[in-house]
Amino acid sequence: MEKKVVSKNKKRFKRIHFYFVIILIFFLIIIFFVGMGFLNVKTISYDRESWIKINEKKEQILITPAILPLDTVAYDKKLNELANNPPPKVVVPKFDPKTGEEIPPLPLKPNLWPVKTIYPKSGAILPFNRIVAYYGNLYSKNMGALGQYKEDEMLSRLMAEVKKWTDADLSTPVIPALHYITVVAQESAGQDGKYRARMPDTEIDKILKMAEKINAIVFLDFQVGFSTLNQELQIYEKYFKMPNVHLGIDPEFSMKTGIRPGKIVGAYDAVDINYAAEYLAKIVKENNLTPKIFVIHRYTQKMVTNYKEIKPLEDVQIVMNMDGWGEVAEKKNTYQQFIYKEPVQFTGFKLFYKNDILVKGTALMTPKDLLKLQPQPIYIQYQ
Repeated sequence: MEKKVVSKNKKRFKRIHFYFVIILIFFLIIIFFVGMGFLNVKTISYDRESWIKINEKKEQILITPAILPLDTVAYDKKLNELANNPPPKVVVPKFDPKTGEEIPPLPLKPNLWPVKTIYPKSGAILPFNRIVAYYGNLYSKNMGALGQYKEDEMLSRLMAEVKKWTDADLSTPVIPALHYITVVAQESAGQDGKYRARMPDTEIDKILKMAEKINAIVFLDFQVGFSTLNQELQIYEKYFKMPNVHLGIDPEFSMKTGIRPGKIVGAYDAVDINYAAEYLAKIVKENNLTPKIFVIHRYTQKMVTNYKEIKPLEDVQIVMNMDGWGEVAEKKNTYQQFIYKEPVQFTGFKLFYKNDILVKGTALMTPKDLLKLQPQPIYIQYQ
């Protein structure tokens, strides 16, 4: 009888132990999922700028990606490669026929490139990448390839150019870009007499969405007319706070003499350019961004004055972009005279699908053609 009681107690204990283990496991599972956040699900989406959108709270939290410190040795090496300087000439000793003494050789001219400027902060795009951009405005088919074609075709054409550049220079990754004319110079004075039209946010938002499709960066370009950079840049400041939005300015349409756009070529001085660079640098610092790229179009001597006073900053990388159109010889000469001879920091080169081939028998310059230039352009723009 006693054995039966003991046996029943053992069975009861086993059942209690079994249920206890099951309950314990259940509570452990609950604690685990609570810790992982599965009992309070929120919709979270990630885009390529590493922004997290939390739908319930309507918040935006910036995740700062890990950025390696700048490798200054690799940076200097890349600048020397881009300089594309010819090998030093072999100096053959010459001797005075009367005395037999060696004639001292003439001092060699120093190379203008690479330019000695400040190192950028970590995360800088240049010079380790090349940018290939489509330029234009969505309201006009005549202002460049960006607005000439429907969206899908335009993006496809741009990526075809990106591939050409990738194949031509395997050592330099290529980043696509959309270079959008945001403030457009115009012949009419407009309501405020500034001879410029500002594009609405809706159009810029379209460009940003297009850029997302191909992981491109965006440039907002300014043709200020009778206005100033000080007045215009601040209108679009919210966009410059985005990590993938950069700046372009066009001296041709900065009309300081009171003559309307299109009648003469305008100009910017180093003071104007430094103002814009410092404006961008302030945004970079305040928003913990990587360096911005600042493109300045140029094709004449007087478009940019006092170039020696232009100051590259660690937060802003300056590109002087050769903006002239014509036959190959003309374009090379313009690049030599106004870009090569007046070095600032980096160089760009614009190609015109239509105007560069107006003369019968001429062809658009290829990536291989441009890679022969001294220095090699790191920013390429198609219009």
